[in-house]
Amino acid sequence: MNRRLQTLTATALVLMALAAGLLLRMKHSHRLGAPGVKVVKVPLLSDTGDVARTNSVFLPSIVPGWASRTEPVSTLELNYLPKDTTYGRRIYRTSDGQFSAFGSVVLMGTDRTSIHRPEYCLTGIGWGIEKRAYATVRMNRPHGYDLPVRRFDAARNQVQGGQPQMRKGVYVFWFVSEHELTANHWTRQWLIARDLLLRGTLNRWAYVSFFAECDPGQEDATFARLSELIAATVPEFQFTSGAAVN
Repeated sequence: MNRRLQTLTATALVLMALAAGLLLRMKHSHRLGAPGVKVVKVPLLSDTGDVARTNSVFLPSIVPGWASRTEPVSTLELNYLPKDTTYGRRIYRTSDGQFSAFGSVVLMGTDRTSIHRPEYCLTGIGWGIEKRAYATVRMNRPHGYDLPVRRFDAARNQVQGGQPQMRKGVYVFWFVSEHELTANHWTRQWLIARDLLLRGTLNRWAYVSFFAECDPGQEDATFARLSELIAATVPEFQFTSGAAVN
């Protein structure tokens, strides 16, 4: 048994060393792919008012029926993520002021750790995820297609007017590269490994998300409003689209 265990351990160590060597070689020999989102020479500020990045991911400021403003990137996020990460941030509010949503894009550079598991985004700011589901958003531009998205319904307690209040939130996200769309974090990881191994290309994936708070029981209505916003804004900044549908 000891000899068998030693053999298995040695084999595992050899495979780990080979894998590490392969990844190291690919790291120094790969080609960096083009992003699947629009990057513009517009500075983005941090929450301290400093210039966080000289470039940013474009998010449209003019959307029919919506007002908008840019949103800074938190210092915590800037310190945590790699320095070559590019961001896009904007708050959208309906003309009647009754509904607002936060739009965000995180675009990786040469370091894949720019994009982490989406669960961390919500739990890190105090939201508990109650429901997870895959969904689609029907897009009409540049042609009709179904955008694959992941939907998280979340909740947290907060104090308003001195009284505890339960708030709900709907978080919608997906990942996009130069040629691929997916709403699955692990699929994106597999596609990165595949393209590195077979094509020698490290594709620049972007993590796109929209979030809105709502009252309990309004989650489906909130998802519908977010879907409208996504359909209106995404064709303005995302190059990659899905297969055409009728």
